[in-house]
Amino acid sequence: MTRTGSPGPGPLGGGSAGRAGRAGRGLLAAVVGVVASLSLSSCLVLPFLPSNDSGSKPSASRSTPVTPQTPPSGTTGLDAYYSQQLTWSSCTGGECAKLKVPVDYSKPSGNSIELALLRVVARDSGERIGSLVVNPGGPGGSGVDYARYANQIVGAEVRKRFDIVGFDPRGVGRSAPIDCLSDKDLDAFLGTDPTPDTPAEEQDSISEAKKLADGCAAKNPALIAHVSTVDAAKDMDILRAALGETKLNYLGKSYGTFLGATYADLFPTLVGRFVLDGVVAPDLTSKEISLGQAKGFELATRSYVADCIKSPDCPVGQSVDEGMTWIQDFLKGLDAQPLPVTDDQTVTQLNEAWGSIGIADAMYEQALWKQLNDALRDAKGGDGNALMRLADDYARRTPGGQYQSNIMEVIYAVNCSDKADTADIAQVEANANAAVKEAPTWGRFLAWGSVACGVWPVKPATPIHKVTAPGSGPIVVVGTTRDPATPYEWSVRLRNQLSNATLITFDGDGHTAYMRSNSCVNTPIDDYYVNGTVPQDGLKC
Repeated sequence: MTRTGSPGPGPLGGGSAGRAGRAGRGLLAAVVGVVASLSLSSCLVLPFLPSNDSGSKPSASRSTPVTPQTPPSGTTGLDAYYSQQLTWSSCTGGECAKLKVPVDYSKPSGNSIELALLRVVARDSGERIGSLVVNPGGPGGSGVDYARYANQIVGAEVRKRFDIVGFDPRGVGRSAPIDCLSDKDLDAFLGTDPTPDTPAEEQDSISEAKKLADGCAAKNPALIAHVSTVDAAKDMDILRAALGETKLNYLGKSYGTFLGATYADLFPTLVGRFVLDGVVAPDLTSKEISLGQAKGFELATRSYVADCIKSPDCPVGQSVDEGMTWIQDFLKGLDAQPLPVTDDQTVTQLNEAWGSIGIADAMYEQALWKQLNDALRDAKGGDGNALMRLADDYARRTPGGQYQSNIMEVIYAVNCSDKADTADIAQVEANANAAVKEAPTWGRFLAWGSVACGVWPVKPATPIHKVTAPGSGPIVVVGTTRDPATPYEWSVRLRNQLSNATLITFDGDGHTAYMRSNSCVNTPIDDYYVNGTVPQDGLKC
């Protein structure tokens, strides 16, 4: 999901402030699509990484010479960055390198940071086309971790012909990571009442959001004003040059579509073969994202319930309306009387916040629906452990209370740098009341999820605007009809705005489609990457 920055679980993902989108499960078990404070605004699809991922041994470092490139017109002082040579060395899952970029693009001679890179080289060097840069979403998803699963995230022929290159964007993972709160304080932030209904609860939500914002500013004073999507897109062009590519070939999922569209906006003539799957349209406001995600999760939850009631032992009821009412009443019940959690070292109660995150987690992938059935069945019996494990999955958190990535913090840093929001309680309440009319289960939760951006210390530097990218190469946009985190309408919206784009529609459930749906989606995208054949616009799968 996408997070928009909220005191609660945060955006469910896919939008401007939310969770990182999930590319798929199984080996690719979306590690964290978590990023959307359940008020999600963006999503991330990450795989869980086995402890011994590839068993590869470090080897001597080596440089891969490329022809030095000059910065795009209109930029100054970036020659040294654009002419840098990458030094690759063997690492777990591929080859790793560091890319140097300026902290502040308006002061290129000032401080710099290094971004972590990982590439998995093309299987057939003789037929190699070039590099394909991938981003799983978030904001906050690790492209390094994602690229390690090259065999699962792209088709076989694409894997054969392209080096698959992932990078941790600035502030993420191994790239000058943003750190804002202790694990204990992050538990408190995520566990804050997501649907406050008293003045005291409302003030507590604002207070927890401000703790996050203040922590991000205090611990990251040099970087906090320079982690916007525009900054990351500029980094991506330096990466293109360092890889020796005259144009950027790219696969972006969930929030990665926002990053890709921003790149196309800044560098339209440098767009190569581009696929944007599970779209967050750049011109969406924070309010539109929250409402869109609320409606998306409402639709996905109804789809889940429709599947559940096919079984006589469905824990939520025997009709869709009955099931939706049961879930709403269940979450309200957790607000009044949390369930005990005994398998966690720091969280002892499953309250409404953690319960909502756990249910939301399962909306990203149909493969989790059975697990959700079992968790809700346990919850009916008074046991909150299984649903808490789903919430942990979403937050990239262990039962010991340790967070395995910084996604739940950096998602706010990025989202709030991109889109402003409000912490005015009257306005938030008005937004929540309007959202509940269209999404009774998720409307209030998501409306309150963006409060952190209302108290953020850094205001967006770039106004929200439509991206048309005139002069770009053809951009393939992919949308899933019942995607919870990035509603299908957002894919249609971006396709209609882009000057040179085509739309593939997947009629299905879950978050994103390429490599997690069927050959109707996968084959034309593979053909596009390998042969440059643009898929039929309006293709329905």
